[in-house]
Amino acid sequence: MTKAVEEGSKAIICASTGNTSASAAAYAARAGITAFVLIPDGKIAMGKLAQVMIHGAVVIQIKGNFDAGMELVKQVGLEAPVTIVNSINPYRLQGQKTAAFEIVEELGAAPDYHCIPVGNAGNITAHWMGYSEYHEHGIVNNRPVMAGYQASGSAPFLRGKMVDNPETVATAIRIGHPQSWDKAWIVQRESAGWFDECTDEEILSAQRLLAHKEGIFCEPASAISVAGAIRDIASGKIRDGSKVVCTLTGHGLKDPDTAIKQSTTAVVTVDATLAAVKAAIMKHVTR
Repeated sequence: MTKAVEEGSKAIICASTGNTSASAAAYAARAGITAFVLIPDGKIAMGKLAQVMIHGAVVIQIKGNFDAGMELVKQVGLEAPVTIVNSINPYRLQGQKTAAFEIVEELGAAPDYHCIPVGNAGNITAHWMGYSEYHEHGIVNNRPVMAGYQASGSAPFLRGKMVDNPETVATAIRIGHPQSWDKAWIVQRESAGWFDECTDEEILSAQRLLAHKEGIFCEPASAISVAGAIRDIASGKIRDGSKVVCTLTGHGLKDPDTAIKQSTTAVVTVDATLAAVKAAIMKHVTR
């Protein structure tokens, strides 16, 4: 956004499954320029749409998926006075790579493995850029193995080709035509890493596990990094004693409907009396 303003842009545009549009709308509001966001019809979590709308972005909902929106954004960028802020903009990746800097600074070293959700593949690409830059400058002695996870219904890297109609409960990674396709394959090769897939059931199970055991409420797409890590640690693919980082990219309140649908905790209604409340408590305490 800073570079767009520096170059004289009065408006920005992006295609999004939700998270990019929310951030773009917020930063555009702060910068005092207009944000146009293309979102897929009926394929965006309400928590994300709410963020976009409250920040005053112009929302254009298309009768198509993210991939169709991305193609339109690239065409619009050639014909209208707007700056594209998706990851095809090189400044976007330059900004994202600093997440790797923060991880190194927090740990005091690069991790052995970095597990990360993969949709458009900008994040896995940018993190590798950051680790590589720190390695080149001698700030760290190693670079992590990069493990990228995709939802089974939206897994072009596992299929070896683009997926035209991706489907998954993990809306943030429901992308069949990743814009950083070539770059991500380079990351996989250079880091001696891998791509793998998780089912929606595995993703939702990891989301519940994080919420129940760690008090961390993330959206489904974020939970896939933990789901993949758990499986690969159990199989020995990720070696015992390794330092592992899992990236969680979105808060669970961005998609509350999915969380409520799979919640096993029921709302208990009782009379407003001490005896009734105590009885309800004791049912759970004595289990």
